[in-house]
Amino acid sequence: MRKRWRTPSRFNFKREDLTSALRKVHLPRGYPIPSEHSVGMRLVNTFEEHFGDLDGNNEEHARVKLLASSISKSVVSLASFKGSVRHFVCTGIIFGHMPSEMSILTSASLVRCLGDKAKFVNKLKIKVRLPSGKLVVGKLWKYDYKYNIAVVKTKSFPEFHAAHVHNGVQFNSELFQANLVAIGRGYESGELMASGGTLLHKTSRLDSQELMISTCKITKAGIGGPLIDSSGNFVGMNFYAKDETPFMPVSILLKCLKHFEIFGRVVQPWLGLRVGSLRAEKLSICEEIRNRFPQAHGIYVEMVSEGSPAAISGIKVGDLISTLDGVALSNAQEFHELILDKAECALKCSEGLVFEVYVLRPSDCSGFVVTLNGEEVTMIKQNSWPVPEVEWLDPSTNDNSDFTMW
Repeated sequence: MRKRWRTPSRFNFKREDLTSALRKVHLPRGYPIPSEHSVGMRLVNTFEEHFGDLDGNNEEHARVKLLASSISKSVVSLASFKGSVRHFVCTGIIFGHMPSEMSILTSASLVRCLGDKAKFVNKLKIKVRLPSGKLVVGKLWKYDYKYNIAVVKTKSFPEFHAAHVHNGVQFNSELFQANLVAIGRGYESGELMASGGTLLHKTSRLDSQELMISTCKITKAGIGGPLIDSSGNFVGMNFYAKDETPFMPVSILLKCLKHFEIFGRVVQPWLGLRVGSLRAEKLSICEEIRNRFPQAHGIYVEMVSEGSPAAISGIKVGDLISTLDGVALSNAQEFHELILDKAECALKCSEGLVFEVYVLRPSDCSGFVVTLNGEEVTMIKQNSWPVPEVEWLDPSTNDNSDFTMW
């Protein structure tokens, strides 16, 4: 008896059938189709990848599940579409609830243009997956590419409520010892996800200096999701990096939201500085500074851009900035918060963005006052926010995907 499945025509039919099935499943999601498909190939770095395996019965898993469920009615998932093809997926948190509409805080990657960090995609449709599983239409209200945040508005539903985003937390030594929970929601499944961790004294490898780092492990589905502490307080908004989880602290987010309300945009003074908290620097740097200035406090200058206001003022890499406009500094977040506050006051009063800083220079044990004339940042100076590219991997290939810029 002839075995029909071994004939060339039957083989070609099965291959065409497989390609057709792959196109039907992956193209609407915006995922690539492999030119050749072998047994065992898999798609990696998708928005469907789950995080936070909490199937254990230990105390840690119970704590994380309890905290995540306490805020679950405020956590949504969002997807943007270009026509019928999906563009991006992320998590969001309801932070405003009015009788007619809800406001959702999420990542601006939802609308960013792939390959051009300074542009957004026109005519994107946004859909919001509510905690109940229902899909509703969302509308982009405001966005900012420097901080990579966006606000989406949608129809109000009384059964959901706004998270207490405006109850900011202090980033002190106690918080660095606290347990944290990162939360996300799957777009297609609607499933709530969560993972536990702590804060790190570490500078993010992403462009944005304002970011802090936690050990909570997430996938791309958790981008834009909330980070909360053990009391359920909102700590920040999560982003994705392969070996760490950067997040934008709530103190910066609240100032950005205030700028949205007052000015319709975030006013962003550019000084041409990259600074870091002293605790996050190498031991050799800490030793040098403590040897020169035993009681010193402040933030460490990691980089100075050529031709920038900082470079013109004489600030150099290796300097320590101890005060900004007379306010003592202990970490980099305080520095960025003060800059946003000053920008708000300057714009309201039609004044220039002028800052006065006190600088300690370990190289010659000197201290001096510097005046910085800030510039409002332009689109060309926006930060990059890379996420891993979706790709097909052969079974023999290690999952060490490159990053693409969103």
